[in-house]
Amino acid sequence: MKTFIEQNKFDLANVAGEKAAGIIQNAISRKGLVGIVIATGASQDELLKYLVSKKHIDWTKVVVFHLDEYIGISENHPASFRKYLKDYFLNQVGPVKEVHFVNGNAPDAQKECRRISAMISDYHIDLALVGIGENGHLAFNDPPADFRTKQPYIIVELDKRCRMQQVNEGCFPDIKEVPQKAISMSVQQIMKSENVICFVPDLRKAEAVRNCLEHKISNAYPASILRQHTSCNLYLDADSSSLLHSESLK
Repeated sequence: MKTFIEQNKFDLANVAGEKAAGIIQNAISRKGLVGIVIATGASQDELLKYLVSKKHIDWTKVVVFHLDEYIGISENHPASFRKYLKDYFLNQVGPVKEVHFVNGNAPDAQKECRRISAMISDYHIDLALVGIGENGHLAFNDPPADFRTKQPYIIVELDKRCRMQQVNEGCFPDIKEVPQKAISMSVQQIMKSENVICFVPDLRKAEAVRNCLEHKISNAYPASILRQHTSCNLYLDADSSSLLHSESLK
């Protein structure tokens, strides 16, 4: 894993976005098709704005998956990640080749896991855009995360710190309103991606960044596993990197 630090989230988005755009364009040039996974949530806003601005990317050759969705909310709910993906990305870039949503309010969540798992298994994922949660989670794989399952999508329990993050970001008015379960892309499925860009701005992520980089790789710090990926770039700003010792950046 390579780590890059910029002064603020806007400069960071330019650098990370240019890398992401290059990977997408290269895959289209080589294969005529690219599979990507897109993280959703407030911390990803600037990165997605940058990608949306890249008008020369032929999005009609892009297949899109996303990382996770709450169980029990509709795609029109203000906190829905399907809604976020539509509002901040899909509606901006125009038609893509395919988009495969995680249906959080499917009647049978286990069946939905099997359905979306079967869909992603048909594709090579060239690029996964991910973040790190305040509790160190990767997608919605809260600690202690399941590092072993080979299932692409799984049902997970959301811990209290994760659920409070959603309240603090304004997604829900109160922790009682935050679902306790979600469908999430598994850790092993994320690690199967050919390239990973982990975009982590903001001071509120500094503790999680330090834990994931300076502790041993462990499911207690789920995103720490990205250190084992052969093509992962971690993008931090001055705030999110503020607790790191210089040895962590070597």
